[in-house]
Amino acid sequence: MRVFTATACLAHDPGAGHPESPARLRAVLQALAQAGVPLHEASAIAVEDLLPLHPFGYLESVRTLARGGGGSLDADTHVNMATWDAVLAAAGACVAALEHALATGGDAFAVVRPPGHHALADQAMGFCFVGHAALLAHRAHAAGRERVLIVDWDVHHGNGTQALVEGDPRTRFVSMHQWPLYPGTGAATERGRANNCWNVPMAASLTRAQYVEGLWDAILTATDRWLPDLIIVSAGYDGMAGDPLGGFTLEPDDYAEWMRRLRALAPAAPIVAVMEGGYAPERLAAGVLATVNGKR
Repeated sequence: MRVFTATACLAHDPGAGHPESPARLRAVLQALAQAGVPLHEASAIAVEDLLPLHPFGYLESVRTLARGGGGSLDADTHVNMATWDAVLAAAGACVAALEHALATGGDAFAVVRPPGHHALADQAMGFCFVGHAALLAHRAHAAGRERVLIVDWDVHHGNGTQALVEGDPRTRFVSMHQWPLYPGTGAATERGRANNCWNVPMAASLTRAQYVEGLWDAILTATDRWLPDLIIVSAGYDGMAGDPLGGFTLEPDDYAEWMRRLRALAPAAPIVAVMEGGYAPERLAAGVLATVNGKR
């Protein structure tokens, strides 16, 4: 699995005490380097490449706020002078990972921040500015991939991703998340305008096996007689035991197990993972490393 990142992602700083801190990415990069995993620096995306999902006025508002010294877009989502560059760099690393997968058939992981799965078309929220998974699905379809599966295993519902893809039957979205928890969306009855969303709300403090099998059952249902030709994973690790923002009990081996099952489900479909949440830096690093060490 090839790992892409961007140095500019480290400079985005939501402020002292904020859970989505640069320390998260530093811990992951250090763990990968110590394990001998090569890191590939990606170039920033052009703002024009985001326009299929996000209107220019919204993107310009984020850029202007950053260039003006920063501020807050909501109670959780803060901007400093480096945020805009980090947003473009993170999206660029995600696109580089996708391009590698499409060109070689190999798996890839974009180790980036800020995360993306809460971002709506014209609204930043939940620490997120740009919808990375939805952007990759859009670009994959443009490149000829007809069946894109998005699996979101972050402890929070990927409301932004769902909103951005729910009208496209070529994309199927599966999210397992803690219920009730921010952002309060993701009921099992939410199926999307194209009937292409499978939400798995779960209680906190269940066994690891209940979470592993709960997500997997939904994936099997979503892919029944519908084999994906690309799999995108919104790879959040705030579902691990000990995360300050979640109450799941998962361990690093559980993420490696999901990767093994996804590869067996659709052997010809490359997997592109993009880093989402995970707010205990050392635990986040262990989860990413377990996912990357699943080979391919």
